[in-house]
Amino acid sequence: MPYLTHIQIYPIKALDPVVVTQATVLPGGALQFDRQFAIFDEEGKFVNGKRNQKVHQLRSSFDSSVEMVTLQTPGMESPQVFHLYEERETLETCLSQYFGKTVQLRQNSNGGFPDDTNAFGPTVISTATLAEVGSWFSLEVAEVRSRLRANLEIDGVPAFWEDRLFSEDSNASLWFQIGEVTIEGVNPCARCVVPARNPLTGEAYPNFQKIFVAKRQETLPSWAPASRFNHFYRLSANTRIPKSEAGKILRVGDEVKILSP
Repeated sequence: MPYLTHIQIYPIKALDPVVVTQATVLPGGALQFDRQFAIFDEEGKFVNGKRNQKVHQLRSSFDSSVEMVTLQTPGMESPQVFHLYEERETLETCLSQYFGKTVQLRQNSNGGFPDDTNAFGPTVISTATLAEVGSWFSLEVAEVRSRLRANLEIDGVPAFWEDRLFSEDSNASLWFQIGEVTIEGVNPCARCVVPARNPLTGEAYPNFQKIFVAKRQETLPSWAPASRFNHFYRLSANTRIPKSEAGKILRVGDEVKILSP
């Protein structure tokens, strides 16, 4: 039986996750606190792992209320703690010094700052997929999880089971349910440069994308809608959660069911 085994959210986009046992759906379709904050440069662009490798060496952790963030940067004698609401300017100064340019921390508490504004829900992957991808590169599941940064992890299923969560027709909806929450599967997630890098150091794995594409094509399961793969550097399912699900809660252990289209 497919079930939800792991939930992780990213209070500040591009920084470290928080592992939780449950997550509330917001009216904007995101999970509460996920990508609620994001770092922007003076041009209004995200400061993230795609654009700045220094992100990988910036460690962050959060308190249970997700109001306090602790940062540790290379060369910093001891971690620094900031209140996300009351010490925003001080936090921005610290981040600006680290990145070597002026940055700003912005907040969207309704829908967060998703990478894909069309598929603004949580990303979904299976534990078996993480293990399979890890075998391609001799990486542990925990490191693959850190590289791929999905929100929801499903167990009790084979590798690439999440490829069942979107339709062959890009204009047709496919719906599934996790516990009490109904979710729309949208497409296979196109990956960026981030999975190719060590999540702690930023060091690139040689030929990562080339190996990944070859293995993904070779292992694409029969249930995967092949027409949705214009290239094979895609992994995990992008989703949308309708406004009707706002306030509902996803919980570790929830059963996962695919509904009729």
